[in-house]
Formats: sequence, structure tokens, C-alpha cells
Amino acid sequence: MKISAIDVGSNSVRLMVMADGKTLYKRTDTTRLGEGLAACGRLSPEAIERTARSVQLFAAAAELNGAGTPAVFATAAVRAASNGGDFVKRVKVLTGIDVDVISGEEEAACGLAGALRGRDGGMVDLGGASTELILQLGGRKVYSKSVDVGTVRLYDLAGQDKSALQKVIAEKLKEYGDPDLSAVSLYGVGGTATSLAAVFHGLEPYDPAVTDGTFLSVKWLGEEADKLLSLTTEERKKVKGMDVRRADVIAGGCLLMYSLLAEFGSPGVTVSESDNLEGYVILRGLAK
Repeated sequence: MKISAIDVGSNSVRLMVMADGKTLYKRTDTTRLGEGLAACGRLSPEAIERTARSVQLFAAAAELNGAGTPAVFATAAVRAASNGGDFVKRVKVLTGIDVDVISGEEEAACGLAGALRGRDGGMVDLGGASTELILQLGGRKVYSKSVDVGTVRLYDLAGQDKSALQKVIAEKLKEYGDPDLSAVSLYGVGGTATSLAAVFHGLEPYDPAVTDGTFLSVKWLGEEADKLLSLTTEERKKVKGMDVRRADVIAGGCLLMYSLLAEFGSPGVTVSESDNLEGYVILRGLAK
């Protein structure tokens, strides 16, 4: 039996269709719901409408494919915005679906469940408006923190200026405290991680079978951040493997990933295509 779920993020809307506990496919629509949120604390009417319409189209596609009415959950942009309820109401009007607005802690737990499937290790989910870091040892969560920094928020605050980005990132990293990642098998989920893996391999077209399990060393991330920041957005679009929809925000995202890993002693991150979509289904008991 097929089931479906939709993740409404700050940068994109993603649909997942599963059957018998296995992911059949995922689809992504980059809608930038969190665009401008860092400056005014609100979602723009335009961002709400285009993102709600994307949810509507994905929900219709899931039902047409026999995957039923999808479970829809929203993350940082909706929970942080003063008018996040407007988005929830608009989706309800268009689809009849109630959006589950999950907390940062829940988002981290979903990412961990999706990437590690009960194994010990760590998970970093670098999104558009927040970045979650969670560690599990002996089957128990020993650390979890969600900080309001991500690719879209960084772009809104600092553009593509390296020194400005570094300043924002340095301040935000203080909020994580002092987790030790030196001996942790760290997995990276989300669009920044998978997009960087595609660039690492020079993938054209994108192939999740290749990106899944890719190890990105902290050294490579640092060098890639410098390279991407030296290019204009149009030049980045020509980089082999680049997702052109992320070309404007990917450099800041790469610098954030590098900075987080370097600050807390991680040698690198293993990219996981299984992420908070799978984790949400698992933790909500929806998998069949």
C-alpha cells in the first residue's frame, strides 16, 4: 500500500511516496517560503500563495498515484513567522489538509530517525531557515539543538559576502554550545547536503543512488565554500552538478556546513538521501 508525505521547508516543498516501508520517489519544488523572513519576521503573501499551491499540486499528484492524502508537515519558516498561521489556513482552504507545524526538536528527531534508522551517530539538517544538530549514543538522544540559521536566512542577512556570512555564522554557532563531533559518525540530510554531493560528483543528471552515502570531508567543504563564494550566481549555475535553483544560496550553505563541522571537530559528513520525510513517517507511525 502506498502512502505519501509532504515536507514544507523554508526553501522548498518536497513530496515523498512510499510503499511497504520503502521510498519509491521524491519530488521537489523550490518555492522559497522563507524568503525575506529574516528581515521582517513574516511570510510574504506571494510566498504563502506559491508554496500553498505547490502543496496542492503535490497532494493531487499523490492521490492520483494511489498514495492517498499526504501527511503534510512544516518546519522553521512556518513556526518562526508571526503569520505562519496564514499559510496553514491557506493550505487547508486549497486542500482540506491540516498542516502539522513541528518544533525544532521534532524536526531534529525526524532527521535522525530517517538518516540513522536507530543506529548511533549524529545528524545535521541544514535547511533554509534553521539547522538541526542531534546526537544519539547507546540508543539514547544525548544532544539536540535547532538554531535559526540556514541558507535562505543567511542569504537574506549577508548576501554572498564572505566576511558578512562568517560573522553571522560565528554568532549562530555559539548557540550550539560545545558538542564534540570528533568521534561521531555524522550524517547530513536536506537539500544543501545532497546538492553539495551532486557537485562533488559532478552529477548530470542528479542521481540519488550516487549522492546517498557520499562522504564530504571538512577540507573539501572549506575549499568548495571558497570556490563557490568566488563565483557569481550565474557562474555557479554552470558548475557541473549544480542545482540551479540553489545557485544563489548554496555558497553560504556550504560555508555554514564547513564552519559547523570545523568548529566542533568533525572530520566530515556522510550525505543521506533518507531524511526527515522518512523520519516523520516512522515517528508518526504512518509507515505500512
